[in-house]
Amino acid sequence: MIIIQDKPAVAAAVIAMAGLNAVFLSANGLFMLIDPLAWYALVPGVTDTGFFNQHFIRDIGLIQLFIGVAFGLGLYLPERRIGLWAAATLWLSAHALFHFWEIAVGICSPAVIPRDFPAVTLPAILGIVLTAWAIRSSGLRRAAQARGVV
Repeated sequence: MIIIQDKPAVAAAVIAMAGLNAVFLSANGLFMLIDPLAWYALVPGVTDTGFFNQHFIRDIGLIQLFIGVAFGLGLYLPERRIGLWAAATLWLSAHALFHFWEIAVGICSPAVIPRDFPAVTLPAILGIVLTAWAIRSSGLRRAAQARGVV
């Protein structure tokens, strides 16, 4: 896990955000794969989106699991971090924007925003911050290598 060129507080924040996304998304994905009916019944608001569909829930569970693993791997593979985090963040951002689109066109009321925020919008925001940090950090590392500092 190479995050040494930053200040300790920044390194701790990066590890915490990537760890949160890795653990939450992987655990959610596993829950969706292992017990889709329980996931459907227990997650607030899911039953409002349509009928139970085991296949669909497991499809999304696979995506959630892969995205969580991508954030975890990005912590340990700095040379792959930008690609892993950017790809995961693209899906998370599209998913969050889709939820906002549903509100904009009247499918859902704005009351769902706080309910959806922790599981939908927050992981996307964390992914954006982490990907931007990884891009910036990569540029700083290359500049230091060019100067012979690293």
